[in-house]
Amino acid sequence: MDFVNAVLKRRMIRKFKPTPVPEESQNRILDLMQHYPSAGFSQGVAFIVVTDPIVQKRLKNSSRAYEAPLMIVPCVSEKLYHDRYRESDKLRPDGTEIDWPTPYWHFDVGCACMIIFLTAVNEGLASALAGAFRPDLLRKELGIPPDFHPVGIISIGYPDLERDTPSPSLKRGHRPRREVIHYNNW
Repeated sequence: MDFVNAVLKRRMIRKFKPTPVPEESQNRILDLMQHYPSAGFSQGVAFIVVTDPIVQKRLKNSSRAYEAPLMIVPCVSEKLYHDRYRESDKLRPDGTEIDWPTPYWHFDVGCACMIIFLTAVNEGLASALAGAFRPDLLRKELGIPPDFHPVGIISIGYPDLERDTPSPSLKRGHRPRREVIHYNNW
């Protein structure tokens, strides 16, 4: 599939067929998701791949995850970014760490998730993100180290369009281009 079609076809699907995700598709998703941008090449994003139906059921029961044959839990460590920016090649001239007016660890994990979403579409699959509204439960359930924060659960599989109901929010449509794109100044 070409890139434009992958972007235009991507949407959150909440109902999936029980058909397993082929191993080659799963491997492409796992290989490509590591190519997310990373501030200072800090590489502070980690992923938990959940294929065990028992673990998936526990995740579904303890969160708002969507039932699917493949689940990926993206996690991010702010600590790894601070550690990286305390190394000699990243320190300011006065020997201190940079200020972080924007927490780039959030940007990086978001980019990693988008790569997962687009790769899923490219593989003929669909995906949905359920937020980690109880990160403490996810951390406990999956043994996530304290310096990593789970941001959600990405469910991946073949879409069951007969059972899926698009979000009513989509009726709002995209904001007009003139409201979101500004040239040279606001």
